Amino acid sequence: MRLTRRDALAVLAGLGVTGGAVSLTQFDPPTAESTGEGRGSDGERGGDGDADADGTPPTAVRETMVAAAEVVYPSAAEGVSEFVETYVVGRARDDSRRAAMVDAATELDDVARDWEGAAFTDLPADDRDRLLRELGVDAADPVPAGTLSERLRFHVVNELLYAFYASPTGGRLVGIENPIGHPGGAESYRRATMDDPETTDSGGEGDG
Repeated sequence: MRLTRRDALAVLAGLGVTGGAVSLTQFDPPTAESTGEGRGSDGERGGDGDADADGTPPTAVRETMVAAAEVVYPSAAEGVSEFVETYVVGRARDDSRRAAMVDAATELDDVARDWEGAAFTDLPADDRDRLLRELGVDAADPVPAGTLSERLRFHVVNELLYAFYASPTGGRLVGIENPIGHPGGAESYRRATMDDPETTDSGGEGDG
């Protein structure tokens, strides 16, 4: 099944981000040309790592979130980039969420560059998955201000998994009802996710 921008908007609406009817382009990710970001000739990240003036996370952060989603979402999911970028741009309307998400994604990329010698987005999917596991993210408790592994679990992995499971297409893909809660809350995406998302069927057991 293909995740779409409409799926992301549905999740954002459920979080109260959209505040009612919105156009499909309201949370379109900006392009590198429109922001002046992008990679230089040496492959380094463009921009200073901070959010844009309108609160949009930097390109490198959005790309890192997409790269993480590609390894934690079921392999049958399509349209991941469009879905995740739309969700991340909209989610960043929450100032506290934006800052923590940007910091966590930037830390993940920094670790990839330090350990693997390449940006997280440039690693093959298997290496991205291995890096997350070596960091202990798959077994970590989701703690907003915890250790690096706990922060990555909460602000990157659980944030992405909440968006997936709460979306109409994501919920249908794994055969569960949309969970109620927030990243770190519902059991369906808090625990049963990184190990075998294709076969997860316990998502209906929310704790909220």
